[in-house]
Amino acid sequence: MLQDIKDGKLSVEEGTEKLKDLPYKELGFAKIDNHREMRVGYPEVIYCQGKTVEQVKQIIEFMATKNNNILGTRASEEMYEAVKEICPEAEYNKLARTITVKKKEIEVPDTYIAVVTAGTSDIPVAEEAAVTAEILGNKVERIFDVGVAGIHRLFNRLDLIRGAKVVVVIAGMEGALASVVGGLVDKPVIAVPTSVGYGANFGGLSALLCMLNSCASGISVVNIDNGFGAGYSASMINKL
Repeated sequence: MLQDIKDGKLSVEEGTEKLKDLPYKELGFAKIDNHREMRVGYPEVIYCQGKTVEQVKQIIEFMATKNNNILGTRASEEMYEAVKEICPEAEYNKLARTITVKKKEIEVPDTYIAVVTAGTSDIPVAEEAAVTAEILGNKVERIFDVGVAGIHRLFNRLDLIRGAKVVVVIAGMEGALASVVGGLVDKPVIAVPTSVGYGANFGGLSALLCMLNSCASGISVVNIDNGFGAGYSASMINKL
């Protein structure tokens, strides 16, 4: 914006108008952090769960005026339908429960992020990670259902996994896949425990503890079912 003012493409008055929303925009029920991309490199992301349909719609309606790509996580289809009324270009990933609005092209690195799941039941969390990484400007390779119960499936995709700059490993049950992958690759591994599993899985606690106690080096662990956190961190690593 400052360069546009310097080049005469934008008047000082127009620039001043844009600056009025910094550092945040007050909507009453929310304060939109317009300064975040300047501070941390990525714009604010909307956690939709717990918000009303109208709140999500109003937040996205304002954010769309800033010409940034928009990501809403844990969103319902009802929220998506409301958003589509004001942003026809909005897209909904039913598995990931994400709303994305692409307002600008982002330069994508030549490197890629591998998103790996132990089972098919882990795919919703994996999709949240993948969609997050993609809207933040990354190439993603999805490798699904290669868990330790049939470990030969993992070995068949090992070249693709090893070629990634960072690997996101998503597993429920006992969460062993993260340790296996961590012992086979020379890249950072972000482990995501999921709440997939029977009673003694304790809603993902068994997988979380397994991943935290892994003897394989280079593994970092995010919260249970936190595909977004993994995708975001993977993007930061991929763009270093």
